[in-house]
Amino acid sequence: MHEVKQYRKKPVVIDAILWDGSILATRKSLEFMGQNVVLNCDKASDAFCDYHMSCLADGLKIETLEGDITASVGDYIIKGVQGEFYPCKPDIFEQTYETVSV
Repeated sequence: MHEVKQYRKKPVVIDAILWDGSILATRKSLEFMGQNVVLNCDKASDAFCDYHMSCLADGLKIETLEGDITASVGDYIIKGVQGEFYPCKPDIFEQTYETVSV
């Protein structure tokens, strides 16, 4: 017979960034996930500005181990222990993580 046991999550330090919906946060989030981004919104037809507006409307798509997941404005983007990325709602993030002082 299998008995129910309690387990504690191992303490793990992660890197994360808050996506607040600003164009700078979108660029920084993409760079955090390993994408090179050229920010040049001075041009009327800048592809990144168009992409940013699309993210605001539809969310920021993140390729995860489980498939694409959409981050909403205000979500944290976490880099996991195996280098994977995924979004996390702010209330869950704040219940699960605390700032590490270095």
